[in-house]
Amino acid sequence: MASTPLLLSLSLCFLVLLHGCSARSRTAMYGDQNECQLNRLEAREPDHRVECEGGMIESWNPNHEQFQCAGVALLRLTIQPNALHLPSYTNGPQLIHVIRGRGVLGTLFPGCAETFEEAQVSVGGGRSSQRDRHQKTRQIKEGDIIAIPAGMAYWCNNDGDQPLMTVNLIHIINNQNQLDMSPRRFYIAGNPHQEFPQSMMTQQGRRYSEERRERIEEEKEQEGLPNNVFRGFSVNLIQEAFNVDSETARKIQNQDDFRGSIIRVEGKLDLVKPQRSRQEQEQEMRRQELQQTEREHARLSGRDYNGLEENICTMRLRESMGDPARADVFSPQAGRLTTVNSYNLPILSFLRLSAERGFLYKNAMYAPQYTMNAHNIIYAIRGSCRCQVVDNNGRSVFEGEIRQGQALTVPQNFAVVKMAEKEGFEWVSFKTNDRAQVNQLAGKISFMRAMPEDVIANSYQISREQARRLKYNREESSLFTTSHQGIRAAVTA
Repeated sequence: MASTPLLLSLSLCFLVLLHGCSARSRTAMYGDQNECQLNRLEAREPDHRVECEGGMIESWNPNHEQFQCAGVALLRLTIQPNALHLPSYTNGPQLIHVIRGRGVLGTLFPGCAETFEEAQVSVGGGRSSQRDRHQKTRQIKEGDIIAIPAGMAYWCNNDGDQPLMTVNLIHIINNQNQLDMSPRRFYIAGNPHQEFPQSMMTQQGRRYSEERRERIEEEKEQEGLPNNVFRGFSVNLIQEAFNVDSETARKIQNQDDFRGSIIRVEGKLDLVKPQRSRQEQEQEMRRQELQQTEREHARLSGRDYNGLEENICTMRLRESMGDPARADVFSPQAGRLTTVNSYNLPILSFLRLSAERGFLYKNAMYAPQYTMNAHNIIYAIRGSCRCQVVDNNGRSVFEGEIRQGQALTVPQNFAVVKMAEKEGFEWVSFKTNDRAQVNQLAGKISFMRAMPEDVIANSYQISREQARRLKYNREESSLFTTSHQGIRAAVTA
């Protein structure tokens, strides 16, 4: 029979191990909370650029403290007309926002059938040729938000006549990622370059050229830079797996391919795409609106919408945020806001992410507020704004301008206010919660409206009349108009 001291020792060891596992689980899901001890925030431009044959990939350094705090990595992709971003997958879920242009996105759901197929074509002797089959493709355009689960492979083709630009957020500390806190992209084809810098130093992009092939390959071998996943397998195993000859197996490894991660397409991609009439498009919009109404009724009645009402193989991954008619908040004088979360795009409940796209007119203000349960990563699409961010000690940790192409992280519960410059301001904000909740500090739906006048008067040592004006003077809900330049001077002072 084990002695009492031995049992106590074993119990203590078990508790220590359990605590260690629990701490590791919390860190994987929420990140190291010390990462958000930020004294200063910055509106940052990309640190790293890689030029490919068919486009360009720019990235923000994921080791920067702002991105470490939020547990995210940020990329900006530019795909030229008739170019293809090669198939790949990442270790964390992604939100992809289309900044401009249009294209075709193909996603590869594991275990799902190829539901798109070519028409049957007869050849000599009455035989039928092999028809191409593939999984569903989706048309994407400016303003769309696309949700990609961790590990799900996808590709993107620009079938338009102007560059297709997207901003991609990878949520590294998401519970779908069980690797480490580094963003990782796994290519299934091509001979890609490193998308993120290996250190805090800024690296210049590499331009595709015949003369540099040998040096690029040398760098890959020395630094462990990426190749597609088939490169690591032996040719013999690839032959057996696909039942192909050795030449085809070597081609799959793309050893002599130096076009990068975005390649030019020879001719045009021959894809199976159904054409919809205007009547079918209108029916689809009505169907989506009905589904949204049903989800809202389910939420209000206490029934939890779990997303399983959609078939996993045909689950919606895309929602439009660019159409002004679909705005959730609109002011003819101030601007508009559109939100996508797990209520109107159910797959986000699995990814634990959401997004907001906003547009402020000249000199308009987005109400002072904080996000209660999520970090915000703001990317400036067009124009510029004056912005202030305040931490829990009442210190201004950011006070300056956010310009087109820059990104700013606003940590959870940090108060923020934005005022558009003379050309207006358009942005997208990625949020690290599928049902991000905002608490406004001013306006019709703010905490100030919710408090009794006497509480306001005593809290701020003001008269009852001053408290009433503070509470009721602003009748707008989220987007404010400003009456004179004195307000702007107060923000920028």
